[in-house]
Amino acid sequence: MIHREGRKTLFIALILLGFPYVILDQWVHIEPLTRSYLVLALVIYLFILQFFRNPPRTTVAQPGDVIAPADGKVVLIEEIEETECFQDQRKMISIFMSPLNVHVNRVPVAGKVTYAKYHPGKYLVAWHPKSSTLNERTTVVVDDPATGPVLFRQIAGAVARRIALYCQPGQSFKAGEEFGFIRFGSRMDIYLPLDAEICVKIGDRPRGGETVIARIPARPA
Repeated sequence: MIHREGRKTLFIALILLGFPYVILDQWVHIEPLTRSYLVLALVIYLFILQFFRNPPRTTVAQPGDVIAPADGKVVLIEEIEETECFQDQRKMISIFMSPLNVHVNRVPVAGKVTYAKYHPGKYLVAWHPKSSTLNERTTVVVDDPATGPVLFRQIAGAVARRIALYCQPGQSFKAGEEFGFIRFGSRMDIYLPLDAEICVKIGDRPRGGETVIARIPARPA
């Protein structure tokens, strides 16, 4: 399945890559050159096509489970002060998405959106320490009374030039439901309470919508 964010890009790429082939085939008549270009154009188009793939995912989440919001590689796990919403210490998990990963973004926990904001910014490489505060990004907070609020952030990288955010305050989500998309290499940060049990380690490659990356204890009633 191809994600809706890719339809316009794929159409434009088809036109741009197809036009030179028509020129070579109809007017130049150098068969080895035409065949070589066709192979190159197909490789480029398939690369763009795979970037916008949207494979089905099945989310199985118990209360308190935190599901990976994206495919990629865990590059950072640390305690850090979150200054935009919580103004306190949180455990942060960062997942880096390369251009080869699925770039659909999914809600890591069930609950209601209490905060959603887009921030314009720079395009530092996604693994830069300051990319989470300086780059173009979005911040979303989902709150479940049983486990408390969880903040997650889409962060554009050096190549990513579009962040799509499909949620707004007041919406309710199940864990694993789609809430956004980032084009061409980027990062997701998830901010959890300090008592959360982290279930991944640096270097792990979780699957968005399926892998449990942490567990949050239930709050007292």
